[in-house]
Amino acid sequence: MGQLILTAVTRTQGATEALKKGIVAPDGYSLAFEEVPVLIGAFRRMVRELAYDVTEMAFTTYLVAKAHGKPFTALPVFLVRGFHHGAIQRGAATGITPADLAGQRVGVNRGYTVTTGVWARGILADEYGVDLSRVTWVLSGDEHVAEYVPPPNVVSAPAGKDVPAMVAAGELAAGIGIPPGPALTPLIPNAEEAGYLALRERGCYPINHLVVVRDELLARHPDLAASVFQAYAEAKRRYVTALADGAITEPGPTDRMYKRVAEVTGQDPMPYGIAPNQAMIDQLIRYAVDQGILGEPVAAKEIFAAGTHDLIA
Repeated sequence: MGQLILTAVTRTQGATEALKKGIVAPDGYSLAFEEVPVLIGAFRRMVRELAYDVTEMAFTTYLVAKAHGKPFTALPVFLVRGFHHGAIQRGAATGITPADLAGQRVGVNRGYTVTTGVWARGILADEYGVDLSRVTWVLSGDEHVAEYVPPPNVVSAPAGKDVPAMVAAGELAAGIGIPPGPALTPLIPNAEEAGYLALRERGCYPINHLVVVRDELLARHPDLAASVFQAYAEAKRRYVTALADGAITEPGPTDRMYKRVAEVTGQDPMPYGIAPNQAMIDQLIRYAVDQGILGEPVAAKEIFAAGTHDLIA
């Protein structure tokens, strides 16, 4: 009997390169990767059409999809991480600080449930004491999960209005996830170093993307979750080893970030599995509840495939 071929989407990056090139593969399965120029389009197609067998997905998109009964389940394979202090921009001429945001309107790139926005708002609340309920969040787009209904202090930008331009002009006090521009500056001073300080002092190392698999396949193939996990883990191991050995000849910003994380923590900068990521999983779930994205907390073992609960890589 031949290998089961699974349709798949994941971006090509250091941690997935060996998988995308076919150097490593899930034992007993074959991943047929589709290239999607704008990765968030794959998130939406998976949520709305169940378009793939295996796909990368933003963590909060997955939490919302799971809460609305979408028939796929995550593996604790965390493909994208980062620091989000720098994701919050203000007009360069405005002088706005985090303490000024109460009662203000703040732009959000795309939807309210975008994972970067969830982490950034959590940072504003936890580190700067911002009462998120006193801010009106102004969206430039809609949600991947169409059934989701946001809180009443979440509104859409007026038709024809550009959220980054509104931030630059001071019509919005700040904007989350918007592209940098000459008329914009980070709301949080020394944002990059603020992120590493949070890592050193509190272990704050946000997770953005994971991997999901269709439930029907997980039910029919009990070994599938572990097999896919191990393949992604081996591809990641090769990347992290190359990074540590200095074998990446032209490192980009993401490579440099992971290398610095490894130096700060003395550990694998891309740990997979529930156990080494429990604190960040729980924190994102807490933020999602606090921000009206989830109705109640969920346990990690409820949202990750059973065959992966004890796997670590």
